[in-house]
Amino acid sequence: MTENRPVKPQAGRHNLDPHLDRYAARTAGMTASEIRALFAVASRPEVVSLAGGMPNLAALPLDTLSAQVGEIIAEEGLVALQYGSAHGVPALRDQICEVMALEGIKAHPDDVVVTVGSQMGLDMVTRLFCDPGDIVIAEGPSYVGALGSFSAYQAKVVHVAMDDQGLVPEGLREALKQAEKAGQRVKFLYTIPNFHNPAGVTLAVERRAEIVEICREYGVLIVEDNPYGLLGFDGQTYPALRSIDPDNVVYLGSFSKTFASGLRVGWVLAPHAVREKLVLAAESATLCPPTFNQMIVSRYLATHDWKGQIKKFRENYRERRDAMLSALNQHLPPGCSWTNPDGGFYVWVTVPEGVDTKAMLPRAVTARVAYASGTGFYADGFGSRQMRLSYCYPTPERIREGVRRLAAVLESEMDLGRTFGSVKARTIPGSETPSPDTV
Repeated sequence: MTENRPVKPQAGRHNLDPHLDRYAARTAGMTASEIRALFAVASRPEVVSLAGGMPNLAALPLDTLSAQVGEIIAEEGLVALQYGSAHGVPALRDQICEVMALEGIKAHPDDVVVTVGSQMGLDMVTRLFCDPGDIVIAEGPSYVGALGSFSAYQAKVVHVAMDDQGLVPEGLREALKQAEKAGQRVKFLYTIPNFHNPAGVTLAVERRAEIVEICREYGVLIVEDNPYGLLGFDGQTYPALRSIDPDNVVYLGSFSKTFASGLRVGWVLAPHAVREKLVLAAESATLCPPTFNQMIVSRYLATHDWKGQIKKFRENYRERRDAMLSALNQHLPPGCSWTNPDGGFYVWVTVPEGVDTKAMLPRAVTARVAYASGTGFYADGFGSRQMRLSYCYPTPERIREGVRRLAAVLESEMDLGRTFGSVKARTIPGSETPSPDTV
């Protein structure tokens, strides 16, 4: 890549995109995630998909919601279908503060900015804080959508290890110390403290204040992404990092996992000065989030037992989690290990040495089961021995069948390794590899 534009295709290769040399240099960091590439095959009915993170919405009261949508149109249609504020509907911002109070957060509605899903919030925060070459600290592994945003804005990700208790404070301190020694600018720590995507672990309560203190010591912002926090299987909620240090934590929330993902309603709670810039960023991105969708969420929160509805979701996901763990214990070969999530959607599996989960994936799809290979959740090429299994959407019966199929593929892969030795995929230096725009 040159200083001002992406590199032109090499001689002898046909350019499929006549605009290729016009794009901004930062577009070189925009690549399709491995997860998105899976959807086309994983959505086939004969394939048991343990790959995606789609919420199971079967428990929603659709008849009630249908009536409420009609009421909104009949009673407030001229407002619901009109442009609104980039800040978000005031009534919904009040209700969001009530939701966050369950995790110990004291917030003013003025500091809440409603977004089109929390992904928009993450994108705006990255746009506001990251210049090309800046450092973002993130758990390893980390959410694939976050890695995509960081790459798109040309930020460099430094991963910090986790254990069964979440992010390791000593690893965070060492990463910040090394960045400071190298003269690198660390803009923020990005963390998913509760029921982590993809690892399934939860940050221990006793570590939370320590991590907040480390970031304060090094002058590093914290971006706390918490879409799963109310989905603990025992009903327990944990103190948000934001509740410990309101002045240094930007909090991302969403109704996608606790209500309806298709409405794409999320929010950012930010320190007051950051809030002002977020509103400006939202105006430039979407002008305003859809008022109608916000009013649907607001009416639902005002008239429905939403806490009881979340309890139903928790029970459904706990049943599926139990089916997943039972099947893994029954079917996976020796040498495999996995996390034991207390909430959320995901189990993180580690397979024996010599098995490459990315290379194995096409053979798994042929056997009619799909998963997300671990490499998609790292910015540095790691994760080839890991996979993310999602239990949120399939029925328990489909989960058990999917794990049975996966185990058979894994056994076959291990047999091949024992017979022929492990074979690593051949890689070609980047300058020799055609981009998606050239053949």
